[in-house]
Amino acid sequence: MTQASDRTALLLVSRLNFSYPGLDLFQDFSARITPGLTLVRGGDGRGKTTLLNLLAGLMPVRDGVLELDGLRLDSEAENYRRQVFFIDPRSEAYEQMTPPEVFAALAERHPHFDHARLPALTEGLSLTPHLEKKLFMLSTGSKRKVYLAAAFAAQATLTLLDDPYASLDRASINFVAAMLNAHAEDARQAWVVAMYETPEAIRLAGTIDLGD
Repeated sequence: MTQASDRTALLLVSRLNFSYPGLDLFQDFSARITPGLTLVRGGDGRGKTTLLNLLAGLMPVRDGVLELDGLRLDSEAENYRRQVFFIDPRSEAYEQMTPPEVFAALAERHPHFDHARLPALTEGLSLTPHLEKKLFMLSTGSKRKVYLAAAFAAQATLTLLDDPYASLDRASINFVAAMLNAHAEDARQAWVVAMYETPEAIRLAGTIDLGD
């Protein structure tokens, strides 16, 4: 089930098909993702993380069309992916970097990355004491905070967040919720958040319900 506002869609997903061996996960899946916040809700094994990877253009679809702000993934893959911010929270690609080095690397990929926002983001996420540590030295929650700070600074056309509250302390959850709500009225940015349950006090533009 997909629900969306009547805003003009930034991302159009048309008749997407994807399967793992022995499991047809998405069959003729279509969605309109508008500016603001869209929730992908579903139970374990329903495909939330897989869908984010597909929307990011990181996994091959059997067929179907993904079009982001006029860019089609099948014909303009590099330009499409340049408009998307997505980091799998389990990624080990940045383990040997400090948070500032991670931010610098991601800024090279995202031309609108706003470095001026980073001090407030790192402070709000209680990252400031950890800025000189490499990521492999950080807890799971602190690593996730680095990626969340980068997401909020990147200003990508499409930002995909996989379970952004996981492993966070309550103060950081409240900060992330406030930051998400600050983007609820975005006119040119779409935020897709995958979670098991609908988060409280978050203003959503749409919901993609993958079932329990």
